[in-house]
Amino acid sequence: MSEAKPPNDQSFMAPSFDGIVKDHKQNSDHHEVGNGSVDFRGRIADKLATGGWKASPFIIVNEVAERLAFFAVAVSMVTYLVAEMHQTIPTAATHVNDWIGAAFVLTIVGAFLADAYLGRFKTIIVFSGIYAVGMVLLTLAASVDSLRPPKCVAVPCKREPATAGQNAFLFCALALIALGTGGIKPCVSSFGADQFDEADEREVEKKYSFFNWFFFAINMGALLGITVLVYLQQQKGWTWGFGVPTVAMACSIVILASGFRFYRFQKPMGSAFTRFLQVMVASVRNHRTGAEVRSHGVELFEVGTVESDIHGARKLAHTNQYRFLDKAAVMVDPEEANTRNRWKLCTVTQVEEFKSFIRVLPIWASTIALSISFSQLSTFFITQAALTDRQLGPSFVIPPGSVPVFAAVNALLLVPLYEHFVVPLLRRRTGNRRGLTSLQRMGVGLFISIFAMVSAALVENRRRLHSPEPKSMTVFWLLPQFFLIGSAEVFTYVGQLEFFYDEATDGTRSICSAMFLSEIGIGNWLSTALVKIIDRTTGGEEEGWLRNSLNESKLDYFYWVLAAINGVNFVIYLVVAWLYKGRDGAAGKVRDDGKEEL
Repeated sequence: MSEAKPPNDQSFMAPSFDGIVKDHKQNSDHHEVGNGSVDFRGRIADKLATGGWKASPFIIVNEVAERLAFFAVAVSMVTYLVAEMHQTIPTAATHVNDWIGAAFVLTIVGAFLADAYLGRFKTIIVFSGIYAVGMVLLTLAASVDSLRPPKCVAVPCKREPATAGQNAFLFCALALIALGTGGIKPCVSSFGADQFDEADEREVEKKYSFFNWFFFAINMGALLGITVLVYLQQQKGWTWGFGVPTVAMACSIVILASGFRFYRFQKPMGSAFTRFLQVMVASVRNHRTGAEVRSHGVELFEVGTVESDIHGARKLAHTNQYRFLDKAAVMVDPEEANTRNRWKLCTVTQVEEFKSFIRVLPIWASTIALSISFSQLSTFFITQAALTDRQLGPSFVIPPGSVPVFAAVNALLLVPLYEHFVVPLLRRRTGNRRGLTSLQRMGVGLFISIFAMVSAALVENRRRLHSPEPKSMTVFWLLPQFFLIGSAEVFTYVGQLEFFYDEATDGTRSICSAMFLSEIGIGNWLSTALVKIIDRTTGGEEEGWLRNSLNESKLDYFYWVLAAINGVNFVIYLVVAWLYKGRDGAAGKVRDDGKEEL
């Protein structure tokens, strides 16, 4: 896209949102995309040669391979820390929660680099390399005896703790994996969505199908990781168990790179965080100088070119929400328009970009509680499964780390059924092209999560009081809690993918993806904090609710606490979603651009 600008910027009457959308749709009947994407040669992308379902399969298969590696490690790490590094169950659970939390909070770093400097494709490739190095180190930690404490050889067994050096090597490997995940995750879903032109209604429909199939890919990777690879760990040992995912991670890089000529690329648009700070500084400065926003905000500063002042981003129409930020676009001194000092004077588009980011924060905050419950899938749910009868047939025993397959299979079944059967029915009933709006879909998932934790509490209470002996309760008693938490994830996760991508502006796609992914990380950290609070207030690992022996613990009490948290959070979410306002400032309605609200 051209970067040429006229000598003088100017104030102007902010255009309507309908007008902008109409202008963009004019390109829908041409071969060139209307969202500014370029092909690998740097030219405006051709719809017939790039993007769409020509490019998406490479991205989806890449996600399967990457998620296979991550979940193979995640569901096995508690067992590895307890069995090989001689940690207690509560300590191992908190370490795994902290590690998964870091992996998802670090998505903010990956999003920043993608939006500001590297672009999404390069960011994925670079951080995939870091990820692969971490997997190699983890495989070495599991293979070299000197990198683990010695095994017990005497009876009674005296478990020697791991040395500082052994822990440092392992945690270094896990840190690199977390950093790699953080760089990849916020970019992959956005990079996939970039392959569909928002100015083409036909491609928009395909984009929402992509989100569903992308989530399907995540669960396919999870399914393979927690079944095939966990079984391999059990039968062949940790070296094979971690070595195979290492190869899968290397293959994911090759798979993604092989689709290079088919991709549509969005150019980096500079740091969104810097632009946000500029809006805050300029609005405060202009407020102190007495600058006023005129009626309806119609005379605010904007560049006079077709493109916005943000490189590669389309202009945004003015909205009346958060009008105090409009002061950043009021010219106190007309000469400031020529200097283009954005710390003193911002454009309407820059202000609206920040408004769009602020709007989604309450929705983001009110969906974190689900992640606290979901984090139990790789920690306490696994320890529960280890004490059940997992015999399947005369000669096969389900590994504890494979029990989350109940949640993964549920997602694999639910996504195609929802896409092909439920959505058409809901579409006819609601008139919404997605069946349910993204906000409604998230609400359904949050509601289901309450019953997931209630089920977990009831089953654990029965196991502890009536079937305390190992193998006295079949593992299939755990099916409801896995099924329900998997269903909650299907609805909420896909709803979040749609919502945060739709509400993001051109310059904040990766940042908004990182926001919703960081919920998972924060949820894991909150789970760790909750475990520590309960541990300290109920008597510690010797006498409290959560002890090293699950039969002596009161894990069901912990699950009831999570169910209560989910219930309160659901009520809060309903209020926040009801009050949510989109770009046109209307709450609870379908917006002019076709995007839905609660």
